[in-house]
Amino acid sequence: MQDREAIVFLNSPSPLLVVEVVSPSTIQDDYRAKHSEYSVLEIPEYWIIDIAKQVITICLLVDGRYDDRKSAANQTIAAQSKPKP
Repeated sequence: MQDREAIVFLNSPSPLLVVEVVSPSTIQDDYRAKHSEYSVLEIPEYWIIDIAKQVITICLLVDGRYDDRKSAANQTIAAQSKPKP
């Protein structure tokens, strides 16, 4: 997938977790626009990996909005979302 962009279609089941890796050209999208886009798709969790800042932002969907939690890049983290029964 190195030369491809991953796409989530509106008529597909939402993934449980999406991981975004920040690059200089996508900073605004990764930190702002994706909150809106992913909440419409009801993606329960996504991570923003910012290598330059050495920070991982964990975004959890709660009542239609994302709550963000930051972790140092050297911390162990685990996905919080569970599959729907």
